[in-house]
Amino acid sequence: MAQFINQRENAVTDAIDGVIRSSGGALARLDGYPHIRVVIRNDWGKSKVALVSGGGSGHEPAHAGFVGRGMLTAAVCGDVFASPSVDAVLAGILAVTGPAGCLLIVKNYTGDRLNFGLAAERARAFGLKVNMVIVDDDIALPDLAQPRGVAGTLFVHKIAGALAESGQPLEIITKAAERVVAGTKSLGMSLDTCTVPGSPKEDRIPLGKVELGLGIHGEAGVEQISYVDAKQSVAAIIEKLAPLLENKPHVVLLNNLGGSSVLEMSVLANELANCSISKKLKFIVGPASMMTSLDMRGFSVSVYPVSPEEEELLKAPCTPAAWPGCMELKQIPLIELPDGLTPIQPVPSKHDETAEFLTKCCETLISAEADLNALDAKSGDGDTGSTLSGAARALIGALDRLPLADHTQLYRAIGQELSQTMGGSSGVLLAIFFTAAGDAVSSGLPMVEALKEGLKRMQHIGGAQVGDRTMVDALKPALDALSVGIAPAAEAARKGAIHTSTIVKAKAGRAAYINAEQLQGHIDPGAEAVARLFEHLNAP
Repeated sequence: MAQFINQRENAVTDAIDGVIRSSGGALARLDGYPHIRVVIRNDWGKSKVALVSGGGSGHEPAHAGFVGRGMLTAAVCGDVFASPSVDAVLAGILAVTGPAGCLLIVKNYTGDRLNFGLAAERARAFGLKVNMVIVDDDIALPDLAQPRGVAGTLFVHKIAGALAESGQPLEIITKAAERVVAGTKSLGMSLDTCTVPGSPKEDRIPLGKVELGLGIHGEAGVEQISYVDAKQSVAAIIEKLAPLLENKPHVVLLNNLGGSSVLEMSVLANELANCSISKKLKFIVGPASMMTSLDMRGFSVSVYPVSPEEEELLKAPCTPAAWPGCMELKQIPLIELPDGLTPIQPVPSKHDETAEFLTKCCETLISAEADLNALDAKSGDGDTGSTLSGAARALIGALDRLPLADHTQLYRAIGQELSQTMGGSSGVLLAIFFTAAGDAVSSGLPMVEALKEGLKRMQHIGGAQVGDRTMVDALKPALDALSVGIAPAAEAARKGAIHTSTIVKAKAGRAAYINAEQLQGHIDPGAEAVARLFEHLNAP
C-alpha cells in the first residue's frame, strides 16, 4: 500500500523533524541522527524531576507528541516497532537530568525494559538519581507473567508529569507512577491490521470478524469474534474489564489505534457512556489518537480508579497538544427547539390499502440498497442506496402515526418525515416534492397533476432539469406517462434512467464533479431508484 513517506529508512527521522518544526519552538532534539533520536523540551532547565519515556516509533503521537510542560521532558524514539538503543536512552537521560533526578516510564516489552534498564544503570554510574517504572496495563492475556504496556501509559505520563511540574521530589513522583501502573487496566480491539512502512500488509482478520486483545505492534489478538456493531464491540471490551474494576469513580481513556475515523470514535465514546459500567466512569480522556499502531483500524479502552487528588493532576494544564484533556462524562443536556421549528404532528388515521402501497414502495427501495450504493460509488460517495433505504425504514416505522386516510395531509406528513430522517440534499428535495404535492391536492388538483406540481417545485428550488443526470430524468417522463397508466410510466422511467448512462456531463449533484470517463455507461443512482420503484409497482 502506498504511504506518504520518502525512504523507509528515513521515515522516523523525517517524522520527528516534522513534529519539532511544527511545535513553534517548544521542542528540540539531540544532535545524534540517525542513531540517537531524542526529542526534548526546549525550555528545560534541569531544576525539576525529568520524565523520560519512549520506545519504538509507529505509535504517534506517542512519544514525542507528549513532550512538553506538564508531561514528558524527553522522548527516545526507536525505529518503527523497535526499541531505541541503550546509547540513545542514555543520551536522553544525560541531556535532561539534573540534581532532582529522572523517572523513566517504560512499557513492558523486553527490548524497552532491557535497554532503558541498562541505560539507567549507566546513568547512575554517572552519579545521577534515576528511577524506572514499567507499565503493564494490558489485560488481554490475564495469565501472562509480563503483561504488555499499552495506552494506559498516558495516565502515568500525565499524573507524573503534573507532579513533576509542581516541583515534587523523585520519590513521591515514582510512588504515584507505581500506583497508577498498578491500577490501570487496558484492552484493545481492531477490525484490521496495521501497515508497516515498506512491508506487505498482513491480512489475518477476515471480513466480518474483529480481533480482541491485540497489541500495539501488530501482534495477533487473543481471539477473533464476530463483528456486529459499535455497541457489541464496546460490550466485548467492557465484559473483560468490568470484573477488574473497583467500586470507585474511574477515568476512562478512549484511544484511537490510528485508522478509525473521528465519526467512529465519537460513536464508541457514546457507547462507553451508555455501557454496563457507565456509573463508575466519571471522567474521559479522548476519544483521540494517543497511543496508535500506525494505521490500525481499531481502538483501546483504559480505565483507572482515580482519586480526587489525581483528578486535579489529570486536569492540570499542560502544553502538549496531543493530550486531549480530561473531561467529566455527563448526561446530554437538551434545549428546546426555537419557536416555529417544533414539528406539528398530523392526526393519524388508518387506511389499509394506503399502508400496503407505501410499505411496498419502501420495501422496493430497501431491497435496492446495495445496488444503488454500488451505482453511486461510480459517480458519488456511494450512499444513495443507504440514504433511500434509511428513509424507507423510517417511513415504515412511522406508518402508525401518519394520516393514511387523508391524502392531502399524508403528502405533507411524508414530506415532514423525510425532512427529518433522510440526509443530504436528496432528503430536502423529496421533502419539497411531497409537501408541494400536498399543497396541490389541497387546492383541488387530482393526484397525477399534484405530483407534477411537486416535481415542478422540486426542480425550481433544486435547479435540476431533464438531461442534467439526476432522478428528474426518470421521474418527469414517468409522471408525464402516469395519466395513461402505471405500465407506460414504468417504461418511461426505465427509458429515462438508461438514458442517464449516456450523459457524460452532469449538471447537478455530486456527479457534476466527476469526469466523463467515470460517468460513461453508468446509470444515475437516483434515476435508477425511480425506475425500480415504478417497475415494482407495475409488477403483478
